[in-house]
Amino acid sequence: MTLSPKNTDVQSLFNTIAPEYDKMNNIISLGTHKNWRQKVMKKMVFPKGAEIIDLATGTADWAIALAEKSDPTAKITGLDFSREMLTVGQHKVDLSDYADKITLVQGDAMSLPFEDNHFDIVTIGFGLRNLPDPIQGLREMYRVLKPGGQLVVLETSQPDNPIVKPFWRLYFGQVMPLLGKYFANGKYSAYKYLDETTENFMDYMTLGQVMLRLKFQKVVISRFNLGAAAVHYATK
Repeated sequence: MTLSPKNTDVQSLFNTIAPEYDKMNNIISLGTHKNWRQKVMKKMVFPKGAEIIDLATGTADWAIALAEKSDPTAKITGLDFSREMLTVGQHKVDLSDYADKITLVQGDAMSLPFEDNHFDIVTIGFGLRNLPDPIQGLREMYRVLKPGGQLVVLETSQPDNPIVKPFWRLYFGQVMPLLGKYFANGKYSAYKYLDETTENFMDYMTLGQVMLRLKFQKVVISRFNLGAAAVHYATK
C-alpha cells in the first residue's frame, strides 16, 4: 500500500472513484481541463517517431490527446497506479482511432519500469500532487527522459490574487466535496482528499525551483484561470 502525503491509500482511492472519474472531472473543472491540455500541447514539440509517456494517465484522456497530436509513428505509453482507472482508460483507447499507438501499463511513477534516457516526452497531468514523494517522481522523470527531451507538468495551483483566492478556497474546500457526495455515489471523503492535496501542494514558483535544482533546464511556467492551474515546461 502506498500512502499519499495525507496518509491516504491513493491506489485504493482512485480505484474507488474510477467509474465516476470522467464525469466528475468535467463537472468539477467545468470542462476546462480539456482546454488546458489543448493549450499546453500547442507549445509542445513532437519529434517524428517520438516515444512519449503520460504518467498518472488515469482514464487515458491525455494519452489519447497526445496520440492525436503526434505523428503516426509515435508511440504513447500511459502509466497509472490504479488498475480500475486503467480499465476505464483501456475501453476509451479501444474505441479511439489510436489503439495501435497507445499502451497502458500499471506502475509506480516514483519507480518507473523503464531504462534511462528512454522517452522524448514525459507528461503528467493533475497527478504530481498525489505522489507520496513528488520530488522522487520528478527524479524518475528526469532519469527516463532522453537528453534534450521535454517534461510537461500540468497541475492544479493556488491563485495568489487576494480577491480570487477566497472564492477558490470555497469552491475546492466545500463545493467540490459536496459535488462528489451528490454526483459520485456519496464519495465525499475522496473529493475532500483531492481538495486537500490541491491546497497543500507546493506553489507554482516552488515547483519551478525544485525542477531547476533537479537539473531540469529551460523551465517555463504558464498559468490558467487566474492561477487555478499551472503548466511547467522543461527539458533535460
